[in-house]
Amino acid sequence: MDLTLSDRHRALQAELRDFIARHGPASPPVGGGGGRKRPDQRVLDWQALLIAHGFAARAVPKQYGGYGAEPDVLDAALITEAFNAAGLSLGIQGQGIRMLVPTLLEVGTEEQRQRWIGPTIRGEIHWAQGYSEPEAGSDLASLRTRAHVEDGHFVINGQKIWTSSAHYADMMFLLVRTEPDRPKHLGISYLLLPMSTPGIEVRPLPTMTGHATFNEVFFTDVRLPVDQIVLGRGDGWKVANVTLKHERMLLGDSSKLMHRLHRLRTLLAETIVDGTPLLARPVWRDRFLRLQGEVLAAKYHQMRLLSEASRDQDSGLGLPVVKYYGTTLAWRLATLAVDALGDAGLAYEPHDEVGEDSVATAWYADWMYDLGLIIGGGSSNIQKNIIAERGLGMPREPKTVGGA
Repeated sequence: MDLTLSDRHRALQAELRDFIARHGPASPPVGGGGGRKRPDQRVLDWQALLIAHGFAARAVPKQYGGYGAEPDVLDAALITEAFNAAGLSLGIQGQGIRMLVPTLLEVGTEEQRQRWIGPTIRGEIHWAQGYSEPEAGSDLASLRTRAHVEDGHFVINGQKIWTSSAHYADMMFLLVRTEPDRPKHLGISYLLLPMSTPGIEVRPLPTMTGHATFNEVFFTDVRLPVDQIVLGRGDGWKVANVTLKHERMLLGDSSKLMHRLHRLRTLLAETIVDGTPLLARPVWRDRFLRLQGEVLAAKYHQMRLLSEASRDQDSGLGLPVVKYYGTTLAWRLATLAVDALGDAGLAYEPHDEVGEDSVATAWYADWMYDLGLIIGGGSSNIQKNIIAERGLGMPREPKTVGGA
């Protein structure tokens, strides 16, 4: 990939500097753990401003509410780098925008794109992901939530778990078994379900952060028109893997790592012990520089994958690497911050919004939340198995007697 900046890229840099100088103070706060609630009006206004200038939804076509620019890896890198360096929010980064929108652009119908993409990228509609079940986590294809057709509707019964955002989401992209007589990977369908539909019960699951970012969701005779499906019946596994491709990029996103690296450097430079900043002390500086090198490696790896995707090349095992490496690295960055804060790093107020602006609270929330992300979205052990078996040609993990 050619990283030489053209005149157009230098013009974009100038545009970014001007935007940050004029609008930077309006940026909502960033950092401090995963999403627990709907964005407020300040976040929505910031998102609209970013879309209007092409700094969010940049490559989403105009007819669907985006900025309409051609995909360009360096454009995305320059925008991310400028915002991270300035400590500004890159806008809403939820499951709808980062996972469902690119899925619909790739395999959705024109009607689905027109209906869902605009409100989603503007933050007007929020989505939950109905994938994992109590008996179908790492082996997602064994899911048992089912749907049969009755009077032009899917009738859905079953349960999902670890469902992020379900407590405030408007919609869910949902995997259900609609073809029970077909092999498990071929009997799944991908549905678009309003969370206001009768028969849905959401039970929040508080995590060690003290907040309920995950949920259990129960479906009892939930009725959904049969046209609310992506591709067709039995095509859900194909669609699900399109979404999972984007989920791995979201969970291991190098832009989050770069932003956290900037926050960490500021923390180490401003934390003074016995008259000396921690960043000037060899032990702390060495830990920081090692992490900085790994963050830069993650950044360039992700740029390579985006470059391949722009040429319709299969990134293969590069995506599991992003998820595995990115989530563990994010947690290690937060670990260094908590260590640097000392006793203050343990200060945490999990209830409501008290203490949310505290530096210590934000870092500790990140530390706890990212520990969960190492497990969520396909655990690190599963990602390592995929990388080892499919990428390095190592023997497959032995199955227990009676296992699948």
